[in-house]
This record gives sequence, C-alpha cells and structure tokens, in this order.
Amino acid sequence: MAKKPEPSSRIADNKKAAYNYFFEEKFEAGMVLQGWEVKALREGKVQLTDGYVVIKDGELYVIGCQINPLKTASTHVNPDAVRTKKLLMHKDEIRRLIGKVEQKGYTLVPLNLHWKAGKVKCEIALAKGKAEHDKRDTIKDREGKREVERAMKSRHR
Repeated sequence: MAKKPEPSSRIADNKKAAYNYFFEEKFEAGMVLQGWEVKALREGKVQLTDGYVVIKDGELYVIGCQINPLKTASTHVNPDAVRTKKLLMHKDEIRRLIGKVEQKGYTLVPLNLHWKAGKVKCEIALAKGKAEHDKRDTIKDREGKREVERAMKSRHR
C-alpha cells in the first residue's frame, strides 16, 4: 500500500490579525472538529479572518471561523459553517490567559490553522488592538519594503 502524502502543514492564515493587533504571546491549541469539518479543511474550505476567541466557563471557543462544507457532505449530517468550535489547552494555560484577557485592551485572536501529527491545531495570540495611527505606520512600512524590493529587482536586471 502506498503511504498517503502528508497535507501541507498550513491550512489557513488570519492576515488581518497582524494589521489590526500587536501580538504579546502566541499559543497553540487543539481544536474539536466534526468529521465533515476535517474533510473540508483538507480541501482548504476555511476562512479565519473574522474569527475571535472567547473564554466561557473556563474553556476557550473560536467564534466566526467559517468552515464551508463540501458538496459531497453526508445527508445525515447537518453542517453548520459558522459553528462555535472548542479549543483544547491545559487548565493552567487557560487560567493564565483569563488573567491576561481581563486586563484592559487585551483579546485573543486566532492566527492560523495548521496540521501537527495528523491533528488540526489553532495558533492563537494574546493581542492588543492597534490605534489608527499604528495601522497607518504598518501600511507605510509595508509600502517602503515593497519599493526597496522593486528597486533591488530592477537593479539586478
């Protein structure tokens, strides 16, 4: 029997997060998924940009992470694309996060979904929101880097 190739490690990224937040710390959490969701993730049918993490009853949940069902989903399953998904972390890590999130201005943001040893993991970050002028600085830095890359590329021709 031929061994199945490992799917690419990265499933989805939240590119808006780096624009809207400063990251203080990053954590990796497991994700509780249904079978149809795992199949959809393998096909890349996920959107993470509107997602955020909440703490309810001492547990972490991702809200707004959209996993679109495949057209071949079973008829006995009722797929919900925006279902709230539970994150799995150690109790002591969750307690530490609760203490940090209660501080003013901190929130938990999902950064990406990736495969690790055949399991889906969600990288979350303890983040602080950027002010409007910080966002403008981010745009200015990105455009400056782009111009430098263009100049270097045209110079090497």
